[in-house]
Amino acid sequence: MAFTVIINANAFLVTLLLLSLSSIPLSSSTIQQDFVMCLVDNSDASFPMDSSFFTHDLNASSFKVALETSAQNLRYLMPSNPKPEFIFEPLYETHVQAAVVCAKKLRLHLRLRSGGHDYEGLSYVSEMDSAFVIVDFSKLRHIDVDVESNTAWVHAGASIGEVYYRIQEKSKIHGFPAGLCTSLGIGGHIIGGAYGSMMRKFGLGADNVLDARIVDANGKILNRAAMGEDVFWAIRGGGGGSFGVILAWKLKLVPVPEVVTVFTVTRTLEQDGTRLLHKWQQVADKLDEDLFIRVIIQPASKTPKSKERTIATSYQGQFLGDANRLLQVMQRSFPHLGLTKKDCLETSWIKSVMYIAGYPSTAPSEALLDGKSLFKNYFKAKSDYVEEPIPVEGLEGLWKKLLEEDSPLTIWNPYGGMMAKIPETETPFPHRSGTLFKIQWLTLWQDGKASEANHMEWMREMYSYMEQYVSKSPRAAYVNYRDLDLGRNGKGSDAREWGYRYFKGNFERLVKIKAKFDPENFFRHEQSIPTDL
Repeated sequence: MAFTVIINANAFLVTLLLLSLSSIPLSSSTIQQDFVMCLVDNSDASFPMDSSFFTHDLNASSFKVALETSAQNLRYLMPSNPKPEFIFEPLYETHVQAAVVCAKKLRLHLRLRSGGHDYEGLSYVSEMDSAFVIVDFSKLRHIDVDVESNTAWVHAGASIGEVYYRIQEKSKIHGFPAGLCTSLGIGGHIIGGAYGSMMRKFGLGADNVLDARIVDANGKILNRAAMGEDVFWAIRGGGGGSFGVILAWKLKLVPVPEVVTVFTVTRTLEQDGTRLLHKWQQVADKLDEDLFIRVIIQPASKTPKSKERTIATSYQGQFLGDANRLLQVMQRSFPHLGLTKKDCLETSWIKSVMYIAGYPSTAPSEALLDGKSLFKNYFKAKSDYVEEPIPVEGLEGLWKKLLEEDSPLTIWNPYGGMMAKIPETETPFPHRSGTLFKIQWLTLWQDGKASEANHMEWMREMYSYMEQYVSKSPRAAYVNYRDLDLGRNGKGSDAREWGYRYFKGNFERLVKIKAKFDPENFFRHEQSIPTDL
């Protein structure tokens, strides 16, 4: 059950809310009453307030819906996982300011959720603090596109799919280079870097941010000028939940052609898939910058009726141009794939985004406004960066590992192009020149705790096997694919264990900025930037 309060001169409405809280057990009721009264005192009175609170004590079913709707990894929704005291969904920026002030005053720990895609559940679960609350930005999702200035202001709760839709609603020749999964919340997406199918042409989403609005640990709203260039640098790739609350981003729009071509070509091991993938590794980062070809790799049946499995490698591409020019590029640079005109689909940029995201071809572009994840599983994920092609024998060893597991999946995303031209210190995201491609590792299951240990063990063994073939000193990882196996904050821990993997040499600068901007470490989680090393 959601209960709301309108904050204005009439304190009677606040009294009604507090009466509704009186049915909650005393400890929880006291925390929520104190929080609500603090919100009343600290929200801008000129704004009407119709924010929602969800609590497991007042109505377990509505609380469960609010908690689980955007959460992606079912591993962190088990009954044994810690639950928040309540969930607060602000409607206006002033509510966010008040939430920070009140949480600090009442010594409540905040978890900030824009899209719920955090791989380790850090936006909706806390194992660090006994009393925590979730501030969910699902109702802060306004998007203002200005094609004349090639910019858009986007609130943190908007999904990247909504952003794409609103841009194309205004112009068919504008786009934005960000995520492949359209249900990503843009608040957390960009703060970790935000890669996508146009990154070889335009860089990351974080490379195309012009300004931001954040709430600091004192509840003040700061834009780029007010926060300073150090903090603005830190929030464009330094990971979420460390420096403040992202309210909105000002995005720089990029030009896209009226015709975009997409394709998917699948080859199995029996179709010389191993040698084809070995060749892809040698050319993927050197292809035309208009062309992005990722590889989705997973076990598949050898025949429709066979129980015997093989490995399928699916080459999924997006080309910023028509099919004729694409075929010329492919013939010159990667003829080994054997791409034909029949394999190609010419479409609009917005439809190409939906194709890569896995929408049915009949889905209207309005489906992007739904904002719900198409992917909900129990899963464990890891990431790697590759700087030298993995030899054939290394791939063959990997196939054996993948065939040992029930539902593994790995996705290889090419770098090069603009990604190699931007210095690794330009933003906290350091994986630039010298990176051939990034690997995402996943294992998925459906029976919760019953088989979790087996799948986690398989993932760690596979990850150990791959150590010889991936980046070293450090073995790099992508911060938006959070992996608590790499380490976590806490007594006796060393943040450098995971910090250098995500940020390389930029980690030390992030720590210095954190110490100056949030010295009391108000914004924290299991892998937040620490105030010292």
